[in-house]
Amino acid sequence: MNTIPAYEIVPDSPEHSDAVEALYDDVFGPGRFAKTAERLREGNTKIADASLLAVDSDGVTGVVRVWPVKVGEGGRAAFLGPIAVAERRRGNGVAFKLMERAIGVCREQGYAAVILVGDHEYYERFGFHPAGEGRFLLPGPVDQKRVLIRDLSDRAAKLKGELSVPR
Repeated sequence: MNTIPAYEIVPDSPEHSDAVEALYDDVFGPGRFAKTAERLREGNTKIADASLLAVDSDGVTGVVRVWPVKVGEGGRAAFLGPIAVAERRRGNGVAFKLMERAIGVCREQGYAAVILVGDHEYYERFGFHPAGEGRFLLPGPVDQKRVLIRDLSDRAAKLKGELSVPR
């Protein structure tokens, strides 16, 4: 019987930045920088308590980063991504643990919702649903069917408009 090595979830920190970038490169390749979602990360500061790593005896095995975004004129939401899990840990619940912990922090910090761009079939298990055609305007082209939201409070229903980096 194969045992799955233990891992722990820790805050994303500068000491792990090389390992995180290597994991992102392995999972997404260099094309990740061209994606519209990247425009919401550039010049932004991640939500420290919600940006997390899974670390096992072999090093960083998973990462999720979460960013504050302004929605329309006065709304506030968290923008999740990217999330990546090393091939050696896929199917072990690492993504689920990272997502649930990150989303819980966003709820505790008063964000109305978490928004991401991704596959509904995958993210539905985390409580995400389609935001609705044209509800959110991102800073570049995006397939509106892939814009997903997880409501964290009743304020989420009022979120609508352009997503931008808070200034």
